[in-house]
Parts: sequence; structure tokens; C-alpha cells
Amino acid sequence: MQILRRKPLNPSNLPDTLIEGHSQAVLVEGGTRVLMSSQVGVDTAGHLAGPELPEQTQAALDNVERLLTSLGGDLTRVVMLRIYLAESVRYEQQVVMEALKHRFPIAPPAATWLIVYGLAEPEWLIAIEAEAVLPGFALNG
Repeated sequence: MQILRRKPLNPSNLPDTLIEGHSQAVLVEGGTRVLMSSQVGVDTAGHLAGPELPEQTQAALDNVERLLTSLGGDLTRVVMLRIYLAESVRYEQQVVMEALKHRFPIAPPAATWLIVYGLAEPEWLIAIEAEAVLPGFALNG
């Protein structure tokens, strides 16, 4: 079995991003890299989780977690997030930070945050793209 090592980096000569729920970088050794399409604030049936950012953020993170679970992993395997926020919720970023701190309480992933004019559907407020590394995952066929 392949050994997976994951080490978050938060050097003291850079701003403290742990208060925002993410690390400056994550070193990864071993494992299989998983690149996920962005997940938005919809439920398992594809219906909008709610009109506000808190509900959509939780649903998007739930979808990331569901995808990882289907591959035998969990959120501790996430090494990078790309968070796309609609311009209309630019000043509600604290909601996302709190959700990240709750979901990634120890060794959070690195993250990039982007404010975008809009997402593919006008009611979508957030999209979360994730990269994870799973140990010993084999591709068949």
C-alpha cells in the first residue's frame, strides 16, 4: 500500500490564513490526485439548497464530501480549494470562512478565493472546486 503524507504549511513570515479556514500551502507525498469539478449549492437532486450564501455554502461542501466518500475518502484528504463567490455576496465572505473552519478544523487545505461576476445559473452564489489526494486508489480500465 502506498503511503500518503500531507503537511499543511503556515510559515510565520506570511499572513495567518488559519483564521480564514485555510493554510498557505499543503505538501503532499504519495497517493492519487483527485481533481473535482466545482460543486455548487444544490442538493442531491440538483435543487437549490436555499437562496442565501450559508445554505449554498454548506450544500457545496456537502457535495465535495459526498464525492470524496464515494471514492473512499473524506474531507481530510482535501489539499486545495478554489472558491468562486458571486459579486453579489462579496461582503459575506465570513460565512464561508466559518464553514471552512468548521469542516476543516485541523490542517485545513490551501485555498484561492475569487470574486466573479456570476456563475452558470443566476441563483448560484458559490462554487467550490477541490483537489484531494487519496492513498492507494487504483484506476480500473
